[in-house]
Amino acid sequence: MEQYSNKFFLYNDEIKNKGESLEDISYKGKSIYEVIRIIDGKPLFLEPHLKRMENSCKITGLKIWLTGDEIKNRIKKLVEVNKAYIGNIKIIFNFSRENVFVAYFSKHFYPPLKYYKTGVDTIFFHGEREDPNAKVINTAFREKVNEKIKENNVFEAILVDNEGNITEGSKSNIFMIKGEKVITAPVGDVLPGVTRDVIIKICKDMGLEVEEEKINYKQIERFDALFISGTSPKVLPIKRVENIAFHSPENKALISIMNAYDHEMEKDIKSFTYSEI
Repeated sequence: MEQYSNKFFLYNDEIKNKGESLEDISYKGKSIYEVIRIIDGKPLFLEPHLKRMENSCKITGLKIWLTGDEIKNRIKKLVEVNKAYIGNIKIIFNFSRENVFVAYFSKHFYPPLKYYKTGVDTIFFHGEREDPNAKVINTAFREKVNEKIKENNVFEAILVDNEGNITEGSKSNIFMIKGEKVITAPVGDVLPGVTRDVIIKICKDMGLEVEEEKINYKQIERFDALFISGTSPKVLPIKRVENIAFHSPENKALISIMNAYDHEMEKDIKSFTYSEI
């Protein structure tokens, strides 16, 4: 298992100390997971995360054995036992001979403010995830991409499929802006990210045109701006894709999207209570 950042984790409904040994369940059977951001002790956009987990189960033919209320209560339990009110919680349903639920605070990286002002560097990675619509642990693929990210000293890798089309980031979704039009890959080709869905709604509410299109990676230069979206990065401008530079942080449409997303986060956390669902 990847390193967890706080003292306690949950194994089924038991509180475990991280000093205790825990066999890496990622390699046994198939594992479906979600990473949920915690702000002020509350899970951000929890309902969409649970719906996406249900969708992952439908795609893979699996069935989780906890209700939404039970998952919610375990998140609360993990927050309280660790006295941790900010961070990312990873919840995993592992399907092996003995089904196991695990939840823990995973190590995270929230980009500093300067990244939002300057943008980040990225590269292309030619490869496809298995079951792109399902959030399933694929350690081998993740390791290959992470190795390329580290080798090139960049923030993220933009995945390119076998037909040469941009799909998503290795741990994010990718958006492109041309004038007043916002473009992203078709939902059938990517993981339907929770942040992605919020951004699409925000853009439509702002009067921006949103299109799901297949974009060949060789056409990337024609866009005015690009950005990454995800649980940890939120809405993060891209300043460079390999040797191609963009002025994404100065793009007016992108600045408006960034501000609107921060507002949606604040609204969701303020409205959340643990007595719901």
